[in-house]
Amino acid sequence: MIGRVLLAALLSGILAGLFMGVIQQVRLTPLIMAAEQFETTPVHSHDAATSDAHEHGNVAKPTSFERTSMTYLTSAVTGAGFAALLTGLSFLLQLPITKNNGVLWGIAGFVALSLAPAAGLPPELPGMPSAAVSAKQIWWVTTAVLTGAAIWLMATKQSFGYIAIAVFLIALPHLVGAPMAANTASNVPAHLASQFAANAIFANMIFWVTIGALLGSAFNIFKLDIPND
Repeated sequence: MIGRVLLAALLSGILAGLFMGVIQQVRLTPLIMAAEQFETTPVHSHDAATSDAHEHGNVAKPTSFERTSMTYLTSAVTGAGFAALLTGLSFLLQLPITKNNGVLWGIAGFVALSLAPAAGLPPELPGMPSAAVSAKQIWWVTTAVLTGAAIWLMATKQSFGYIAIAVFLIALPHLVGAPMAANTASNVPAHLASQFAANAIFANMIFWVTIGALLGSAFNIFKLDIPND
């Protein structure tokens, strides 16, 4: 049974990821390519193999086929991973994903792993100033975990005290503040950066809702239930 549940989750995630790939190609890739025109690469010759590529400040760009292939592959793998994550949480928390609540599961995933982190660390285009990767990763994971815990409290507990704790958990990482870049200078136009952030957040919302809806439908069609032991 667990194998069939996992297979249904992976297939649902892959389908959602392929759909996300279409959205990325239409809404996000053109903005990324536009931003690359403003990206500057410093000249650093590290060895003989890379010196030719860097001596004029040029870095090889992926071809259209390579970019498209990687977009769809990455989206499919990401979708499968997130679908498996939701299924694992459903198993752990003993809260089944059904055709009636699948979209709600997707919205919860979007809020915890996309919207809440994006409030402090909005999606970035190439060439934009950025804080240290490790600091961003720590803040992102902390925000996602705290927000996810808050959503669970609000969904399963009804008392005012638990709701207050949930609100505090959501607010805490934002009160601390996300890591910021030391240098905020950028060649990327502000309107392009804001357009990309808005489109990326919207695309992620559609992505997560699709994952939840497909998971609920798959479990219903194949009569699968989250095991109780």
